[in-house]
Amino acid sequence: MSKLSGIKVVDLTLFLPGPMLTVMMADQGAEVVKVEPPTGDPAREMEPIEAGESVWFRNLNRHKRCIRLDLKTAAGRDALWALIEDADVLVEGFRPGVMKRLGFDYNAVSARNPGIVYCSISAFGQTGEMAHHPAHDMAVQALAGFLSVNDTPDGAPVVPGVPSADMAAGLTGLSAILMALLGRQATGLGEYLDIAMYDSMLPWCAHIAGSAIAGGPSPLSRSQRSLGGAAFYQVYRTADDRYVVLGGREMKFVINLMNALNRPDLIRCAELAAGEQGELIDFLKTTFATRTQAEWVEWFADKDVAFSPVLDFREAFDQSFVQDRGLLFQSDGHHQIAPAIRMSDTLAWQAPSDKDA
Repeated sequence: MSKLSGIKVVDLTLFLPGPMLTVMMADQGAEVVKVEPPTGDPAREMEPIEAGESVWFRNLNRHKRCIRLDLKTAAGRDALWALIEDADVLVEGFRPGVMKRLGFDYNAVSARNPGIVYCSISAFGQTGEMAHHPAHDMAVQALAGFLSVNDTPDGAPVVPGVPSADMAAGLTGLSAILMALLGRQATGLGEYLDIAMYDSMLPWCAHIAGSAIAGGPSPLSRSQRSLGGAAFYQVYRTADDRYVVLGGREMKFVINLMNALNRPDLIRCAELAAGEQGELIDFLKTTFATRTQAEWVEWFADKDVAFSPVLDFREAFDQSFVQDRGLLFQSDGHHQIAPAIRMSDTLAWQAPSDKDA
């Protein structure tokens, strides 16, 4: 039996954080009813389109039963109440205050369904001076300090490649919901969960922003081991203008590589503080520029070093181990990413053939 069979979720979210949360529940057997506005989730129209549907929308909304309700009308509100009456979980992503104006705040909902776990996802939470400030992922990352270390060598911040604040909120919300469902087993009562993208993002900086967390100065990328100050956690250009990375700073990897390159004298440089390894970084820059990316992949094949080529998504998805683990599948003409959760009682995740979303 699927782990979340028997759990009913009413999903009032759009775009990314909420749908990512609820699709993970749907993949594990929860009944998820996605309530969209009359015009539908805007992600439905986001390109690229495959087999008549947005790849984005399909990957985040499979297994869900999608309906459209106008919550500004009495009929729409009555229909939502009917869904909520026997629901275990409600997830909403409106701006703070909207659900109360519609008549569906936690107090109203829990009065009818005391066992419901009610999760609100917003940019900055339901309280405080920033509660009503509009923001999507990049703005949250900027205010949380993360964009300051997502920078070029000259210190200029750049647009992040991953919507980390969105994803952090979705994962944090999922964890909180599962905790609340476990707690309900003992009390019979649900819970209200205030999940903010900003709050969810902050713990992700514990390993890089220690000095600031402790009340000191903010870290600079060039002096941080994980952000560009260390030779063995670094990106290098190859002869064909592609890139490779060294992604492990353990001394065993340093010793293995520097001996293979006949430069054991530079091993000592890797023991210096981040930001002081310029001699080693310069040597590796010069060295990696002498061969193509493919040639380095072949050269590293028999060496125990944390090394990887920098691939684009097409190359990443085409790797043989992606197919071996079934990380991509096709269903009804749609390419999808398989759930990342693998459990011991499931030897291989079986791709669905569903037409729900």
